[in-house]
Amino acid sequence: MSNDVNHNLSTYQPGVCLDDLQLILEKTPANVWDALRQQRIFITGGTGFVGCWLLEALIWANQQLNLNLSITILSRNPAAFVLKAPHLANNTIVHMLQGDVNDLKKINNLFDIVIHAATDVVKTDTDSLIVFNDIVNGTKETLALAQRSKAQRYLLTSSGAVYGRQPDSLSYISENYLGAPNTLDVKSAYGQGKRVSEWLVNCHAQQYGLGVKIARCFALLGPYLPMDAHFAAGNFISDGLNHKTISVNGDGTACRSYLYAADMTIWLLTILINGESGQYYNVGSDHSISIKNLAENISNIIYSENKVSIAEQPIQNRPIQKYVPDVTKAKTELNLLIYTNLQTAISKTVDWQTRQRELTNNKHLGLPHD
Repeated sequence: MSNDVNHNLSTYQPGVCLDDLQLILEKTPANVWDALRQQRIFITGGTGFVGCWLLEALIWANQQLNLNLSITILSRNPAAFVLKAPHLANNTIVHMLQGDVNDLKKINNLFDIVIHAATDVVKTDTDSLIVFNDIVNGTKETLALAQRSKAQRYLLTSSGAVYGRQPDSLSYISENYLGAPNTLDVKSAYGQGKRVSEWLVNCHAQQYGLGVKIARCFALLGPYLPMDAHFAAGNFISDGLNHKTISVNGDGTACRSYLYAADMTIWLLTILINGESGQYYNVGSDHSISIKNLAENISNIIYSENKVSIAEQPIQNRPIQKYVPDVTKAKTELNLLIYTNLQTAISKTVDWQTRQRELTNNKHLGLPHD
C-alpha cells in the first residue's frame, strides 16, 4: 500500500454548485462542524458517488470554517481519480492511499473518524459470493483499522436492501421493520452482506466502545451518480442526454423516492456526529413517485415533452412494488429535513451531466475549458 503524490491546490474550486455547498454548510448543525474540527478522517469509497459528495462538502467547509481537517481516501486506482476529479484528489487536505478495502492491514496511521462508504455498484452478472464476501470483508477490515488507529467514530453507509422486499401493506418502511432479504434468493447478496456488516459494527461497538452509526441509504440522485449502473434515474437521464426515447423496463408502476445528494450529505454528517451509537437511520426521501412518472418528469426536463416508452402494460390488481423509507426517526431525533425537491434534483443532475459531457468533448477536441 503506497501513498500517491499530491499536487497541492491552495484554493478549492468546487465540482458541484456553490448553492449546494452553501446548503450543506448552513443546514448541517453547527455542533457537527465543531466536532469535525481538526479531525483525521479515513474514507473508503471516497471516489464514488457518496464519497465525492463527502469530499466536496468537507473540503468546502474546511476552507470556509478553517477546520484544519485531514482526509485520507482509499482508492484502487488513485491516478484514475485524479483524472476524474482533480479538484478533489489534489486538494491540500486530501491524501490518497492506493489499496483495496479487503486488505487494510498495512495502514497504521492514526485516525479520529472512519467512514466506510464503499458501496460498489453491483452488476446483475456479478458473482453473488464475491459481492457478499467483499462487503463483509471490507467491513471487517475497516473495523479493525478503526480499532488499530484509535478512532472514536465510525459511520457505515448501509442500504435499504437490508429490509428485503417492502411488504405490500407498508407504504413506508421504518427502522423497526424486522424483515430481511430472502435467504433462498442468491441475488440478495448485497442486502445480506449489508445486514452482516451492520451486525459486525454493533458487535464492535459493544466490545470495544467504538461509536458506530449506521446510515441505511435508499435511492439517491445528484451529480456523480453513475449513469450506466442499475439506477433507474441515472438510466433515464442517460437515455435523454443520448437523444434516445427514455425506456422503462416493466410496467412503470413500481414506486421509489429520491433524496438529493446535497441533502444526503447533510444527513450523513449529522448522523456521524449526532446519531446515537449503535443505531441505524434511514436516509432517503419519503416523497413517493412511480417509475413511470419519474421517467416522464425527466423527459419533460430534457425534451420539454413526453418521450417515454413503457415495456409492459400494468396488470390490474397486482400489488405495487415499493421502495420508500419512513424517515420519521431521522426527522424527529436529528431534526433532519428534505431541502431539495425532486424537480430541482433532476434539473441539477441533468445540468451537471451535460456540463461534464461538454468538458469531456472539449478535452478531446483540445479546446479550452473552465
